[in-house]
Amino acid sequence: MARRIHEAWILLFVIPALVTPAAISHEDYPADEGDQTSSNDNLIFDDYRGKGCVDDSGFVYKLGERFFPGHSNCPCVCTEDGPVCDQPECPKIHPKCTKVEHNGCCPECKEVKNFCEYHGKNYKILEEFKPSPCEWCRCEPSNEVHCVVADCAVPECVNPVYEPEQCCPVCKNGPNCFAGTTIIPAGIEVKVDDCNICHCHNGDWWKPAQCSKRECQGKQAL
Repeated sequence: MARRIHEAWILLFVIPALVTPAAISHEDYPADEGDQTSSNDNLIFDDYRGKGCVDDSGFVYKLGERFFPGHSNCPCVCTEDGPVCDQPECPKIHPKCTKVEHNGCCPECKEVKNFCEYHGKNYKILEEFKPSPCEWCRCEPSNEVHCVVADCAVPECVNPVYEPEQCCPVCKNGPNCFAGTTIIPAGIEVKVDDCNICHCHNGDWWKPAQCSKRECQGKQAL
């Protein structure tokens, strides 16, 4: 009996020695929440839900405070449910707008084009002008220039002249045509040399003259 008691005491001393720290699994004792996050490299922000709002840069706003998140020009108000931001339906920018500002929540047109530009010059809306003797133009409300070019008739001569400030050329010496390299007036027969008499086509001034050979005066002299 004394021997059994002695053996029991020996087992009580041996068993604690066998249970070492290495034998205790980490799964048996889950780490605290703080210990789990301490090994994380990511920053964990405090939870401000119901207390305030945090913008993109981490700045905290109080409830009821107005702020502009990020690069937005539309304001937000911090509420218990989070930021409530203005999202208005912005009016369309006028297509003729030449200067747009983005200072507010919606872009605003500060200057509308009310003129036409043509060949480096500006003209008022509905203004009429002549950039050349043959052109008649007008500045339309659409800021576009519409022009009409004069349609000149074919001149009745082979040597038309362009007068200053006049669109179409004029025949200062009347209708004529070419007989070889000689210009002869229309409507009459012209003896261009000792053997040929020529006249212009009626209405076809650009065609060479019609010529007929006569008995040459030089042969008669012989």
